[in-house]
Formats: sequence, C-alpha cells, structure tokens
Amino acid sequence: MGTGMPMTAPDSTRRAVLLTVDDDPGVSRAVARDLRRRYGERYRVVRAESGESALDALRQMKLRGDLVAVILADYRMPQMNGIEFLEQAMDVYPGARRILLTAYADTGAAIDAINVVDLDHYLLKPWDPPEEKLYPVVDDLLESWLGSDHRPVPETKVVGHRWSARSSGVREFLARNQIPYRWYLSDQSEGRRLLDAAGHDGLRLPLVIAPGGEVLIEPSDQDLAAQVGLSTTPAEEFYDLVVIGAGPAGLGAAVYGASEGLNTVLVERTATGGQAGQSARIENYLGFPDGVSGAQLTDRARRQATRFGAELLTACEVTGLEVSGPARTVRFADGSSVSAQSVILTTGVAYRLLDVPGLAELTGRGVYYGSALTEAAGCEDQDVYIVGGANSAGQAAVYLSRGAKSVTLLVRGPSLEASMSHYLIQQIAAIPTIRVRTGTVVAAAHGEDHLEGLTLRDTASGGTEMVDAQRLFVFIGAAPRTEWLEGVVRRDGHGFLLTGPDLAAEGERPPGWEPDRPPYHLETSVPGVFAAGDVRSESAKRVASAVGEGAMAVMLVHRYLEGL
Repeated sequence: MGTGMPMTAPDSTRRAVLLTVDDDPGVSRAVARDLRRRYGERYRVVRAESGESALDALRQMKLRGDLVAVILADYRMPQMNGIEFLEQAMDVYPGARRILLTAYADTGAAIDAINVVDLDHYLLKPWDPPEEKLYPVVDDLLESWLGSDHRPVPETKVVGHRWSARSSGVREFLARNQIPYRWYLSDQSEGRRLLDAAGHDGLRLPLVIAPGGEVLIEPSDQDLAAQVGLSTTPAEEFYDLVVIGAGPAGLGAAVYGASEGLNTVLVERTATGGQAGQSARIENYLGFPDGVSGAQLTDRARRQATRFGAELLTACEVTGLEVSGPARTVRFADGSSVSAQSVILTTGVAYRLLDVPGLAELTGRGVYYGSALTEAAGCEDQDVYIVGGANSAGQAAVYLSRGAKSVTLLVRGPSLEASMSHYLIQQIAAIPTIRVRTGTVVAAAHGEDHLEGLTLRDTASGGTEMVDAQRLFVFIGAAPRTEWLEGVVRRDGHGFLLTGPDLAAEGERPPGWEPDRPPYHLETSVPGVFAAGDVRSESAKRVASAVGEGAMAVMLVHRYLEGL
C-alpha cells in the first residue's frame, strides 16, 4: 500500500479501534499522537500503559461489539511483556493485526514472536519519520484487515441473575461459540430497564435479546443458536461424511475430510472444542512452545474447517444411528435426521457428576463441571475450590489463581504425580495462592440459592471440616457419551467404543460383520462407522493424539468408500 491515503473504515458511525500499549507514558503518547494524525478521522485510537489494562479494554470492547483492527504493543513491559500480551489479546480479537514495538537488541525475541503469536510485523524504535517507517506498515495491515471477515456481529444481550443456573448456561454457550454478548444483572438499573423494555417482570430468567431484537425467555441451546446465527439444520439430506462431535478429533476429521474433497458435515451438541476448548492453557501441544488456550486452538480449527467447506451444525443432539444398506442415518432429538456414506464418531467424554448431598441442587449456582471460564470474573478475591487431580483441574487452578484470593485443589489420592503432567505440577508449586490438599474429598455442599460452604472429609482419618466456599469446580474423570449407540455399535465395559483389532477375538471378525475384510484400525463394529479421540476404547486421551486420530479416520474413510 505504501504511503497512500489511510484505509476507509467500514462504518464511520462506529469506528474500528487502533490500540497501542506501552508502559512508557511518553512513548505511549507519541504512538497515539502519530496514529491519530493520520488515522484519527476514520479510526478510534485507544492507548494503554500496561498489558493488563489493555486486556481489560479489549474485553470491554468485545462485549460492546466494537471492532479492533490493529494492536501495537511494546516488547519491554513489566509484569507482562508485549509477546505475552499479544498472545492473550489473540484470544479476544483473533482477527486484529499485530505489531510489536522493539529495540534493536530485542529483534531476536521479535522474530520468535512471529511463530508464537502470528506476529504480522515488528517495528524498531524510534520510528521517525512515521511517514517512512510507521504509516506504510499500518497502511498495509489495515488493507489486509479490511479484506478479511472483520464485519461486526450485532450484540446479544443477556439479562439474568448471578445465581441462576440457566443464566450461567446461556453465558457459557455464547462464550464457547464465540458469540459477543453483554451481560446485565436483573437487579441492577440497566438490567431492569431492559426487562421493562421487553415487557417482562424478571420472574423467569435469563431473558435474551437476540441481534434482531427478538426476545427469548429461558431459551434452549437450539433456540439460542438459531437466533444468534448459528446453523442448526443440515443444508443437505445426504453427505459423504458425517462427523459427530466437534472436539479436537472431530475438528481434525472435518478439516481433513473437507480439504480432501468429501462433502462433510460436523455435528456438535454444544460448542466446538469439547473439553479441550474449555482449557485455559494447553502447554504440551506440538508447535506451541509457549502454550495455547483451548479457545484459541478451537477457533483456528473451526475457521480452518469451514474455510475448506465443512458444514458446522451447533446445538444438535444426536439420539440414534441407523444402518440401511450403504446409508448411515443419524437421528436428532428434534426428530430430524441426516444420512451419509460414512460416519466418524468423535463425541468425546463428559465430566462425571460428583454424587454428594446438596451438590445437584447447587449446580450452576456456584457449582460447575468443567472450567466454566465465564465464571472466572466472579471468583475475584474469593476462596475457590477445585475437585480433581488431572491436567484439566490443574489448568483451571492456574487460570483461576490469577484473580482468586486462594485456590484449593482437593485430590482424593495421595499425590498429583499419578494423574497430572510434570510441567503442570511444577507450575502449581510455584504459585503461592494455590494449595493442594491430598487425601481429601467433598462430603457435602451447603447453601440456599447458591453455594455457601463445603464439608470436606479426610479419606485417611474420616475427620470432617466445614469451609466457606462460593465457587466449586469439579473435574473427577470422564465417561463416554455413547448410551445412544446401545445395540448398534459395540462398546467396552465402560462404554467406550471398540475399534479395529479390539473387535476381534483371536483374529476372528466381530459378529454380524459382512465385508470380506477385517475392520480397519479405527473402524467400529458397523462398517463405514469410525471412532476417534477420547470416545474410542484405549485411546491416549490427549489433544494431539485426538487430532491425529481424526485425520487418520478420514484416510480410512477413503479406503472404505473405495471398496463400495
């Protein structure tokens, strides 16, 4: 683009943002001054003097539905350097173009950041004259941003009660599906004004105001998805491949299936990413030496799958699988169905429920299964308890410790070593606000409309202790979601799907097997129906292996289709 005129912003009444972050007030003002001089009429320039304040500003802009076009961050900032800031900023605005301001001595770090945070450009300080060193770079990035899918999504408004289980569920659904929304408490002024405008008394919550102005009361996930623009019904009646479950394995299968020419539809009951998508930080995924958030990894995979042409259905609960000749028919809870030549089952697992007195009644009201990242803000300056000793519990502890007064991990076993990765144990040990209590279980939960306390029991002595608690997160192992396959696909004693060699006893083919060949490695007891990821018996239960199995399943689908 060179030094031509500034790009025209998409909406002059709601200007997109250029954000600059530098802990040196003088430098911060200078960057903002130069940006306003050239782009001020078309873009809104926002400056911040720390990574944390800039992240807070980005989150607020996200809730308002504002657009952020370019982010410029200084590398050398205390508490959070520019690379660390940009990595977190990507979770909020993945489409914003990113510039790192750096001194000559730090160019090595800047080059590394190209891989870590998909850095678009690094700019050496000083940048005088800006006409030669600053504006051409920003011009090119704005042109690139304007050519991308940067269009604003009209915001959804949610009015609810802080201790309403369904309000929590709606917020979690929207957040995990990357839908911008604004949250209003029903007992505060703006929330009451919205209730009045909608003509409702607030006795049934949440109230959701969809982008088009439609009002929904206590909506189901499917009703909510339809109103906010997510696809809930298939565009066709017959596909080459149906992938059921949009966790890492399902996303991997959708990417490879669609990219290799298969007419592919990916079906998900809640939101893409599965349990991995709720992870605050995945530290051991190949190619991300500084870790990656589950939301960031999921968003990239989802966009990649749809770019290759995969169709994504959300809030679709699968209830049955039928075999009729070469067709495999998938039936949904609403009575509809879709058929395909092949199916890949990647339904993952669900967290097991903790069966103790008082807990069921308080689920969604201070008790949460999984990370429930939308509840993290409510944990600020509170004592938080987490049940579980595996990686998901440890990742949640590290994430919640950023704002909570204290985080206590309750572990039934004698130590973390048997179930948690070594790197994560080291991280937890280095955070003073995290306490690990081994040999401890929750015996009861207490509270009226929300969680107020827990009774803890020592597994060795049997002694109990009452503690104050307003937030409890539960990660106690997982069970496969395969009940709907009973009598159709063979499972092991725990409900996981048997595939390939595990189906055959002493080399014999499974009962009822018709093809003149043994089952392929990831093929289930139904020819043309494959399983990948956590739902498969004896799988590795790791993100990387799930993605690999999803890709491998597509290769085997091709073999199956060639034999028809």
